[in-house]
Amino acid sequence: MTAETAPLTRQTAETLLRQFICIDSIPADQMPAPTAIQQALLLLRDQSDYQLLGVCAASAEQAIAALHAYLAAFGLPDRPLPAEAIAGAVYLKYNPKTGLCYLKPYTGDHRGVLVSCQSAYDGDVNETFGHLPLDLFPPAV
Repeated sequence: MTAETAPLTRQTAETLLRQFICIDSIPADQMPAPTAIQQALLLLRDQSDYQLLGVCAASAEQAIAALHAYLAAFGLPDRPLPAEAIAGAVYLKYNPKTGLCYLKPYTGDHRGVLVSCQSAYDGDVNETFGHLPLDLFPPAV
């Protein structure tokens, strides 16, 4: 049985997603398949109470598109986002539990989505994963 056909467990999902923690990029030949990343993230979403989302992107438009796609994939309601005109790279943070969302200029080099899994109990998932690909999920329609 290969790693790709092994059943997905919490441990294998966490191991796969930890590859993305604050790195500049994963070499193309070592990048896990998008479906494997999606499945791992959705499994950990299901094992946490809620998730905070942060997006580091080259533009506000790119950040907003990524957030909409992740919200749709997570089965979370879409929401109006800040309409501020910000040129250049941005950081967008969204808390679906409180509905708070903000968009700020970002001077860092990282690009991608941070997913912070939040749980009330120690045994559940309480960890941040990312920077995950901006285009991991298809655009929301």
